[in-house]
Amino acid sequence: MADRLTTPLDAAFDAVPAGWRPVTEAFRGSAVGRSLIEFIDARVRAGAVVYPSEPLRALALTPLEAVRVVILGQDPYHGPGQAEGLAFSVPPGVKLPPSLRNIFNELQRDLGSPVAASGSLVCWAERGVLLLNAVLTVEASAPASHAKQGWEGLTDMLIDAVAAQPLPVAFLLWGAHARAKAGRVDVPGRPHRSWLANHPSPLSARRAPQPFIGCGHFSASAAFLAGAGRPIDWALQGAGPAGRAV
Repeated sequence: MADRLTTPLDAAFDAVPAGWRPVTEAFRGSAVGRSLIEFIDARVRAGAVVYPSEPLRALALTPLEAVRVVILGQDPYHGPGQAEGLAFSVPPGVKLPPSLRNIFNELQRDLGSPVAASGSLVCWAERGVLLLNAVLTVEASAPASHAKQGWEGLTDMLIDAVAAQPLPVAFLLWGAHARAKAGRVDVPGRPHRSWLANHPSPLSARRAPQPFIGCGHFSASAAFLAGAGRPIDWALQGAGPAGRAV
């Protein structure tokens, strides 16, 4: 299966672009980083199906200096053909997962623009939207199977690196795990803004007190970034119906 991890995890770290390299190399050289790499490599050698094939793809598509928006997910999709190394994104031709369907419907509700039949968010990543999961690998049919193995430490370091940038960045923090990162972003004197809501999952998208459906984060972040001279284009490629939000 082309979407599963088959190479040693060190190879993914070797391929990280220069701008992110100080962060990823510091993590890789740490005790937590080495432990994570040994754990992932051992699971692959044991025959576990680990997704995605490129765990650090978000960093390759969105250079540190180009980040305008951060969207933080939980962990990769755990079904075959779904995970492609970008939070919430699935390859073209793959059925839209419920959370992504709700993201597309909120985008349509908020901006009035057509959404895409394809669930690939590569176009966002290439425009400066860092689609980062808190945990960057998962085993087939076992959500959160690689949680608390060390990825969260790297995620925090990557968020801190973005928050240290001098240009304004919009952080869209959806769900309890993402909202918990707000303290790393909302630092006095920094130019960034964060918006918080429930996770777009059907289980929580409409729940109080911060429902995702109706949150208006796309228009709010676009206005914030436009005012800062860093406009973001939320349009999706291949316009088509997204389906009804739940």
